[in-house]
Amino acid sequence: MTRPSDLSSLIGQEVGVSRWIEVDQARIDAFADITEDRQFIHIDPEAAKATPFGGTIAHGFLTLSLASAMSYDAVKPLEGVVMGVNYGFDKLRFLAPVPAGSRVRGRFKLLSAEDKGGGRWLLKHELTVEIEGADKPALIAEWLGMQMVGG
Repeated sequence: MTRPSDLSSLIGQEVGVSRWIEVDQARIDAFADITEDRQFIHIDPEAAKATPFGGTIAHGFLTLSLASAMSYDAVKPLEGVVMGVNYGFDKLRFLAPVPAGSRVRGRFKLLSAEDKGGGRWLLKHELTVEIEGADKPALIAEWLGMQMVGG
C-alpha cells in the first residue's frame, strides 16, 4: 500500500513492473469473438503469413485490455483505498505489433497525483507495454485512474 502523503516523492519514478503475460492464438481468437473484430491478420494464420507481420498479431485493443491485469501486478493501491476506476487516457500510441505467441508486460511510471478532495486521488501513470525480446514496445500510454480512499 502507498500512503497518499508519499505520492509526491514517487512522481517521475517507476513504481512497478508486471509479470509476463502470454498472448497466444487462443487468447487472440477469444478476443476476436468477444469484440467481433475478426480481421484476418488476427485470426487466420495462413493469410496473415503473406502480410508484413509474417503471421497473426494481437489486436491493439487486446494488448491494451491487459493493462488492468498488469496494473494489479505492478502498482500498489493507496492505503485505505475503497475502490478505483478507470478514468481514461491522455495519450495512447500503438508502436509495434504483438505476434501471436509473444509475452508482454507492463512498466508503470507515476507521472502525477492530484488530490481531488473527498478522498479522491487522480493518478496518471505512463504505461509502457513491452514485448519480450523486442526492441520496440507494443504501446505507450498515459493512463488516468481515480482511487477513492475511505475515512
